[in-house]
Amino acid sequence: MIYEVRTYDCKPQSVPEVEKRFAEAYETRKKFSQLAAYWHTEIGPLNQVIHVWPYKDLEERRKIREAAVKESGGKWPPSTSEFMVAQRSDIFQQFDFSPELKAGKQGPFFEMRIYTYQTGQLENLTRAWAHALPHRLKFGPATAIWYSELGGLNKFVHIWPYKSLDERWNVRNKTRETGEWPPSAAAKKAGLPPYHLAMQENKIVMPAAFSPLQ
Repeated sequence: MIYEVRTYDCKPQSVPEVEKRFAEAYETRKKFSQLAAYWHTEIGPLNQVIHVWPYKDLEERRKIREAAVKESGGKWPPSTSEFMVAQRSDIFQQFDFSPELKAGKQGPFFEMRIYTYQTGQLENLTRAWAHALPHRLKFGPATAIWYSELGGLNKFVHIWPYKSLDERWNVRNKTRETGEWPPSAAAKKAGLPPYHLAMQENKIVMPAAFSPLQ
């Protein structure tokens, strides 16, 4: 399973209209394959929409995208180009310890943390996270834990659902108090090799009304 994460920076005040037009066009597009999630940013880089598409592999992605454009009668892609400032697409693989992205209610607040790890650090990062994650999951579920395959290289994304921003604050404080989180601290405590990051970013996103993941 791969996940294509398409991130669009929109003009100020245009996100409601972008979502409206996407929702209308999606009625045709979902006949070819279903969205996993559609979010807009609440905190972090503003006026951003993010849609996530699952595919079996790159060949399935190619076939579905071609068919959706060819057979939609002009209804796909949505007519939103007038609102776009920047666009990017990244292909992610999920770690063995990552849950699959499934429809259902988890949020409505999702924290998306995007790390860039230094070249050659994926193995150490994987070992540290595999060790620490069971401790973190005692305090709440993960939505997804991925690493990049195409697009931005050396990217590591982990997404966490919360009922409120207060819950996020409380969970983060409690997990740190255990000494078993974050994974870098847990790895050091367990004598595992450290991993090194080059950049970190986070954003709070919320689902559109039509997003399968809420």
